[in-house]
Amino acid sequence: MLAIADQADLDKGPRSTKSGTERMCAVTRAVRPIDELIRFVVAPTGEAIPDLKRKLPGRGLWVTANRKTVAEAVRRNVFARGFKKTIKASPTLADDTDKLMVRGCIEALAMTAKAGAVVSGFTKVEDVLKRQNAMALLHASDGAADGIRKLDGIARQNAEFGDNPQLLPIITVLSCDELDLALGRSNVIHAAVLTGPAGKTFLSRSQTLVRYRMADDDDNASAKVSPKQDLASTPQDVPATAVNKNSLEETVRTRTTQQD
Repeated sequence: MLAIADQADLDKGPRSTKSGTERMCAVTRAVRPIDELIRFVVAPTGEAIPDLKRKLPGRGLWVTANRKTVAEAVRRNVFARGFKKTIKASPTLADDTDKLMVRGCIEALAMTAKAGAVVSGFTKVEDVLKRQNAMALLHASDGAADGIRKLDGIARQNAEFGDNPQLLPIITVLSCDELDLALGRSNVIHAAVLTGPAGKTFLSRSQTLVRYRMADDDDNASAKVSPKQDLASTPQDVPATAVNKNSLEETVRTRTTQQD
């Protein structure tokens, strides 16, 4: 049975959340680096809200960054017990947190595009992959299987036979509409983030979103990711998630009949 938070679990404010520090999850009681947790604070309305950037004022309560644990925190009234006062925790808090993470990914991708570090469209992405000038490959989560398979094949060939072989992150956390919004154009199914520092924030936020959606227990939720995985070993016809600590590889696939 999961333990319940008490006031000792609260931090003293955003200044106490420096990178590299650890906190205890108010639900599981596991101590984790803060990058594996979500900080929640109390809004002026008396509602528990996620502080994804860890900058909101006031004391914060920490919960493991996966949907299951956030939902469990709501169900067990962890926020009211932790903050020692009446706290409104929405029954949809886990979904609301997911939406905020998606928004963060969209904003980060838009900033990357403004820096000139994103190309979109099948032909342009194919060219970037062949020139090995991409740090991440993006597919719309509702993209067609055929185009995804072809571009994934090129990325896999580079990983196996290229001049600088490495696993390329494959990110499919955003839908076509969400990619359109981020890149300011219509019907974006395929895109690529070019090598360089501009895309690092987007990759980090995408990784966090993948883990939030896919982690079902402490082992899967941990940012201590699995050993290196070859793209060739990832089934192409079933949903999958792969995270590589060197390349931040992420794959979450659902397909329809759209084509860029």
